[in-house]
Amino acid sequence: MGGKVFQRNFKAVMPRVVKGEGIYLYDEEGKRYLDGCSGALISNLGHGVPEIIDAITEQLKTIEFAHTSRWRSAALEEAAEEVASIAPEGLDYVWFVSGGSEAVESAIKLARQYFVERDGVSTSKALVVARWNSYHGSTIGTMAVGGSIPRRRIYSPLFKEYPKIVAHYCYRCPFGKKYPQCGITCAHQLEDIIKNIGSQYISAFIAEPMVGSAIGALVPPDEYWPIVREICDRYDILLIADEVMTGFGRTGANFCVNHWNVIPDIIATAKGMAAGYIPTGGIIIRNEIAETVRNGSGAFVHGHTYNGNPVSGAATAAVIRYMKKHDLVTNARLQGEKLGRGLKEIEASNPIVGDVRGRGLMWGVELVMDKESKKPFPKSKGAAALAMKECLDRGIVIYPGGGMVDGIDGDNFLIGPPLVITAEQVDELLNKLEEGLTATAEKLL
Repeated sequence: MGGKVFQRNFKAVMPRVVKGEGIYLYDEEGKRYLDGCSGALISNLGHGVPEIIDAITEQLKTIEFAHTSRWRSAALEEAAEEVASIAPEGLDYVWFVSGGSEAVESAIKLARQYFVERDGVSTSKALVVARWNSYHGSTIGTMAVGGSIPRRRIYSPLFKEYPKIVAHYCYRCPFGKKYPQCGITCAHQLEDIIKNIGSQYISAFIAEPMVGSAIGALVPPDEYWPIVREICDRYDILLIADEVMTGFGRTGANFCVNHWNVIPDIIATAKGMAAGYIPTGGIIIRNEIAETVRNGSGAFVHGHTYNGNPVSGAATAAVIRYMKKHDLVTNARLQGEKLGRGLKEIEASNPIVGDVRGRGLMWGVELVMDKESKKPFPKSKGAAALAMKECLDRGIVIYPGGGMVDGIDGDNFLIGPPLVITAEQVDELLNKLEEGLTATAEKLL
């Protein structure tokens, strides 16, 4: 009996992909699909970019692996220079890993070690406060801080729970308030939980600047991130921005926190860092934190075999140079404005599109049974999965999610095409999406 792939979903019927070119994917039947979600908002440059492939190939010819406990590499040092050149001011140190879950794990562990280095091993600062309706990774540690209930429910007996506050879910405000009269209660809840627990026990607060797959491109009120930054400063707590999905130009800025001129202490990032060409992630660290470790014990008590891989370094440097050369951050902003206008038009005309939100080339669509009451479809309907199928049939790929209303019901999907998309291709995306959602509504209502 031959080997078999342990499928992510044995019940799903999926085409076999055979080629990627630009913003398009092709299956074995020759059908073309517009990659409307960049895989999982990772293929920021599109598929088959020669410059990135050449950079990786040349690095493989030189050295494919060098363990960071014994070697430095020029590729990694060049990558760190490129990352720092687009990072917020004062974040010049980069720790490279293989993906987003590793990045978040690294950020959490560094937050703890920083306080140990600064205050001594007896320090009690260890807890990380996070939010419900968040996704920070799929390891046991990152699931413990994450708040995406459908993803974590069966594994919750395996991990130590971390304290959480609510997300800035304005469409379904958990406090029953309306912006801006709400006073940004969701942000100030951070201070409430810090007072309840005691800041002496908390090392960090972690959040996605725009919530990704857990709710679908949830954009915070403009006051939100400045408020949490001030609270973290006041209580001596590190602010970790999970930019695994939002970093490297996705939202029309180098990093999403730039929209609010907030500088976090640590940025966890991945996905667009190497744009899907090689598994890559990292944390970008405020200088004072890195130098506290360097001048203290001198070593981060952490590591993975593939962290700091030179091939990842070559890919990262090449991706950032390509982004700069083609001004893709500006393109993400401009095409994102056009995409947003088109999505709002679909919202106005389609009876099951309850909310459209986003920024740059990261947009979320929430599906509802009734627009006026915002009543969600029951889980049994599989509304987001149906939307994905109808769109796939029409040659566009979207990224579905759900369970954000009460941990069970709720349907959303992400739209996040490669940052190289043109205005004409945005029109193509919108036309295919409208057709797919029209068919979805007809089947659901």
